[in-house]
Amino acid sequence: MEISVKAIKFDATEKLQDFIQKKVSKLEKYCSDIRKVEVSLKVVKPATALNKEVDLAVALPGEEMHVEKVCDTFEEAIDQSLAAMERQLARYKEKTAKK
Repeated sequence: MEISVKAIKFDATEKLQDFIQKKVSKLEKYCSDIRKVEVSLKVVKPATALNKEVDLAVALPGEEMHVEKVCDTFEEAIDQSLAAMERQLARYKEKTAKK
C-alpha cells in the first residue's frame, strides 16, 4: 500500500506526517486490496475555527473511495476521515464478498 501526503500551500511538520502514516497504515486491517492512499491537507480561511481540511482518497481495484472532513486540527480531521473511510471499506468488503 502506497501512502502519499500532500500539504497544499504550507509545509506539514514531520510529526504530523508521521502521525498520518501511522494512522493510515491501519486501513490495511479493513481491506487488503488497497493500492494507494492519498492524503491532502489544506488550511481553509486561516485565522478561523474549523479551518483544517483533510481529503482522503483510497484507490482499490476498479474503485476509488473519497472522504473529506474539516476540523479544528489536522489530527482530529484525520481521525474523523479514517473513521468514515473504515465504514466505507467495511461496506465495500461486504459487497465484494457477496459476489
